[in-house]
Amino acid sequence: MLNWIIKITGIGFAVIIFTITGKNMMKAEANENTESIVLGMGCFWGAEKRMSAIDGVVNVESGYAGGDAARAGYQDVLALENRIRFGQVDDRNHAEVVKVTFDTDRVPLETILTNFWENHDPTQGDRQGNDVGSNYRSAIYIQDARQEAIAQKTLATYQVALSQAGYPAITTEIAPVKNYIIAESYHQDYLQKNPNGYCGLGGTGVAYPTEQVENSTRLSQSSHAIALKSDALNYERQLIVFEAEQCAYCKLFQKDIMSQWKANVAIISSFNPDMPKGWELEKTIFATPTIVLFERGREVSRYTGYNGEKERFWKWLGIQLLTPEQRKIAFDQGTERAFSGSHLDEKRSGKFVDPITGDALFLSNSKFESGSGWPSFFQPVEDAITLREDFSHGMKRVEVRSASSGIHLGHVFNDGPPPSRKRYCINGKVLGFVPDDGG
Repeated sequence: MLNWIIKITGIGFAVIIFTITGKNMMKAEANENTESIVLGMGCFWGAEKRMSAIDGVVNVESGYAGGDAARAGYQDVLALENRIRFGQVDDRNHAEVVKVTFDTDRVPLETILTNFWENHDPTQGDRQGNDVGSNYRSAIYIQDARQEAIAQKTLATYQVALSQAGYPAITTEIAPVKNYIIAESYHQDYLQKNPNGYCGLGGTGVAYPTEQVENSTRLSQSSHAIALKSDALNYERQLIVFEAEQCAYCKLFQKDIMSQWKANVAIISSFNPDMPKGWELEKTIFATPTIVLFERGREVSRYTGYNGEKERFWKWLGIQLLTPEQRKIAFDQGTERAFSGSHLDEKRSGKFVDPITGDALFLSNSKFESGSGWPSFFQPVEDAITLREDFSHGMKRVEVRSASSGIHLGHVFNDGPPPSRKRYCINGKVLGFVPDDGG
């Protein structure tokens, strides 16, 4: 029999001691106002990052759970999965999981599970995106009957929303926690240590319908739910944000997106799902917020649910607004041919903007003639861009992205003019231009 002790401390915790005798047991001595639950969402790197962002979560720890082995590490899990795949064993493998500890005075378990459902695709069985195997299964490993009841209730609620959106049955395993094992230290806070690290985690885009199934009928009865009028809408292209009262994610969307709206497309919000004459929704609004893009009065696309992932929202909008060539540059890190892009000879006073968000990227007084065949700038607008290392095509370069939408713009080199000595070499086809005179 093997006996060993691990000490773990975290924010708001007393010292936690795990004692293993033949198998790993999850026992914690924590403050009275904390609770823990173990969740499998695929890659635990992304799960750790997303669950850590919830207000009221005090600690998120990567680990393994749900398998037969009392002791295992990352390589053990991968090796066993290969043997399972080739039919060599019928052992139950561990899933990559995160142990989420939260302050129950600040956030209830229902909110933790709402984020769990929205931040991955729970319908994929033994996979999550490109990560394939039973070690990437969706799972909720509970500690008592109360947690199980809440887990089953939230599963049933989210299944309704997923079914209405055309998704199949949820495959999430709900079971008592078994053989929880803390992952290696290099897996803890992985994406904080490696901001460009890979993780295939991605949600369905379907919002968890907290009080929202009823909202679509209740809104039309609300004193605030004034019906939309066609003369307030742009018939050629219009975004409508369908909201609900007491909808926290609607307020978040207003704060993150609408309050700073500069995009070149009209947007309006409504508590009423009924459309004016001549306007047509493709299907009923079943969750809020739902953002619908209309062209000539007809729905062409919708974005259901928003939980703070601004880049994902802007990508959805960009796919609708950009040309195929622009999309290839923006989302696939493509490059236009030299001297083929826009704005190469643009000399007017003004600002060059993100083609999706409309946020300023470069001012015209930072543009210079580089002879490279691409618009070149020696300085961006403050906080307008982000930089990433790029090792594609056998080269080491520094990629330039828009901070507002996350799209690829180009690269920066150290051969520019003073004062910065930088050359921001940007694809002209993913730049908009707004002249100072408004012309």
